[in-house]
Amino acid sequence: MTDHAHSIWLKADVEGFDTLVDLALNLRWSWSHGEEELWEPLDPELWELTHNPWLVLLTSSLSRLKSLMAEPNYRAKVEEAARIKQTQMQATAWFQRQHPHSLLTTVAYFSMEFMLSEALPIYSGGLGNVAGDQLKAASDLGVPFVGVGLLYQQGYFRQVLDADGAQRALYPYNDPGLLPVEPVRNKVGEWVRLKFVLPGYSVWIRA
Repeated sequence: MTDHAHSIWLKADVEGFDTLVDLALNLRWSWSHGEEELWEPLDPELWELTHNPWLVLLTSSLSRLKSLMAEPNYRAKVEEAARIKQTQMQATAWFQRQHPHSLLTTVAYFSMEFMLSEALPIYSGGLGNVAGDQLKAASDLGVPFVGVGLLYQQGYFRQVLDADGAQRALYPYNDPGLLPVEPVRNKVGEWVRLKFVLPGYSVWIRA
């Protein structure tokens, strides 16, 4: 069992943990705001450094999680956030109201980067800004829109200054288990894999 899976297994019996998991993996929090009050109390220092609710939830201590979930005020905030999410998911959005009989089922948006949140560092600059904003707008409008990009293992480098004032490039490693993403699975729970045959070799991809 991986450390990530072990952490989830330990906390799975805590009442309300599954709700927090559902909220942490829904990136709507990155632009709708208001859910920061759920994640910061779990680990204020880590939240300040990463703004990654999934990472904070995974690495917070079991005792801290139990203590917070036992507080009526905190529990009420969790339940309210879940209610808002459910309402938003079930609401009839602009696209459904304006085009109730549309034959459009899915729009695929291909981009090399999407800036949705600093918790998902697969972006660098302008292109990611535009693509991310269009995904967010499509989500709010209810447009059947899917972003197709790359989950970079190292992502884009970050600039730092060393002790001599010289610029250095750091390439952080993106551990998928610590990012707010989930693998696409088929009906029997296996990871979906696609094979592309190229001259002399094949490339397998996962989503």
